[in-house]
Amino acid sequence: MAHMTERVVGIGAGAKELATEDMILNIGPQHPSTHGVLRLRLTLDGERIATAEPIIGYMHRGAEKLFEVRDYRQIIMLANRHDWLSGFANELGVVLAAERLLGMEPPVRAVWARTLLAELNRVLNHLMFLGSYPLELGAMTPLFYSFNERERIQAVMEEISGGRMHYMFNRVGGLKEDLPLGWLDRVAEAVAETRRRVPDIENLILHNEIFLARTRGVGVLSREQIMQYGVSGPIARASGVDFDLRRDEPYLAYPELPVKVVTRSAGDCHARFEILFEQLKVSLDLAGACVERLRSLPPGPINQRLPKVLKVPEGHTYAWTENPLGINGYYLVSRGDKTPWRLKLRSASYSNIQVLREMLPGHLVADMVAILGSMFFVVGDIDK
Repeated sequence: MAHMTERVVGIGAGAKELATEDMILNIGPQHPSTHGVLRLRLTLDGERIATAEPIIGYMHRGAEKLFEVRDYRQIIMLANRHDWLSGFANELGVVLAAERLLGMEPPVRAVWARTLLAELNRVLNHLMFLGSYPLELGAMTPLFYSFNERERIQAVMEEISGGRMHYMFNRVGGLKEDLPLGWLDRVAEAVAETRRRVPDIENLILHNEIFLARTRGVGVLSREQIMQYGVSGPIARASGVDFDLRRDEPYLAYPELPVKVVTRSAGDCHARFEILFEQLKVSLDLAGACVERLRSLPPGPINQRLPKVLKVPEGHTYAWTENPLGINGYYLVSRGDKTPWRLKLRSASYSNIQVLREMLPGHLVADMVAILGSMFFVVGDIDK
């Protein structure tokens, strides 16, 4: 029989206490839970986050400086890439700012078609997050449901523009080309079918007890924090901020549409997820209304004729739009050339992600992934 030795590993309260120190933990820049190259520098006290510092810039492509050496057609190609889930919506700010300085009114059909495409793009964006957020919490099935619906809407977007993500369909003065024959019917079918299937995804995840436990009361964002950091979009509305540019400072055809602004008061991860579901339904309704209006419009042009070299008059203007992830602002300064002298981009994700330094402290590391995913950001939109 082997000889056994008794070893004392703790000798009571009289012993000197163990020395402890905070742990510095880097989440990212390459990490499964960060949606791309975002880095979070966490200081941990045990399993609880003491401080959090978002460190950005790993994807920085200098889009704003590139805008200054591209003409107004080329800028549209660059602008639809910073938030790659909202390509069409990104293009809108550029063309609206240029049209404002030119004093140009796009044709009525172009205005309504732009509004329809912007809402379809919003549906695509929200379906992506509605599927990928549960995946981060361990639920795989909703992703397949939401991507099935995305594919249905993608088909009509691809048919009209030729692109699945980078549509390049806006032009200063209107749209690239007219709507294909029968396209409105196919849009109406896709919208109706998606609206019919949305409850399937809701029933799958929204009231699931594990999902509720991971999201309810977690990552609460107060109205005051939102105001201080300039947070906008669905994240702000989940904390009771009743503001939506489509209703409050309308552009395109939104003045003629009944834009329903959905809000929640809880401000937690679950409220933010609920807002996306509600906004998805609102966008489907708005898309349906745009289809009906386009059907009733008489035939006519879809764009304005432009000179071979488009020069925007000297001046400056600020155009902002309600993008799927929040407010996008475009400050255009022109000196009368074919390229902007300055085009400053205020992207939604950039402002939304800064508030993490106040949200994360006090939470467990295990809750960090739930909070991070519920901020619905695109890293290219942060680093622009």
